[in-house]
Amino acid sequence: MPVKAPDQTDVSLAQATVLAKAVAEETRLRLLMLLQPQELCACQIVEVFELANSTISKHLSLLKQAGLLASRKSGRWIYYRWPDPSDLQDPAVDLTLQWVQALLQSASQTQVDREQVQQILQLDPVALCLRQRGGDCC
Repeated sequence: MPVKAPDQTDVSLAQATVLAKAVAEETRLRLLMLLQPQELCACQIVEVFELANSTISKHLSLLKQAGLLASRKSGRWIYYRWPDPSDLQDPAVDLTLQWVQALLQSASQTQVDREQVQQILQLDPVALCLRQRGGDCC
């Protein structure tokens, strides 16, 4: 019989699989680290990764379904961020986020992405969206 650490919660195999799949891809790991210190709108995220909006949307959706990201809508904008610790009802999600942060906090790609997002934050989100969508914003 397996021995549990005193504070370890009972994580189902299905739950562990969902979390493992969510973090088992480089773009999703980069997304998590990009959003760790701040909230960003989808168009800002697309700009960092230079991928199609639909590709980024799929990655964000998977992370959100796993509970690793939260979102809010403000007008036409959707903003993504890490869930607030007080909102986390699943200790396995918190442990996964802690693991990702500890593993990638000092990774060179994390630093490159954060520097790039600082430049993107200087841009007008409406202009950014218009440029990405060819004049048809959000």
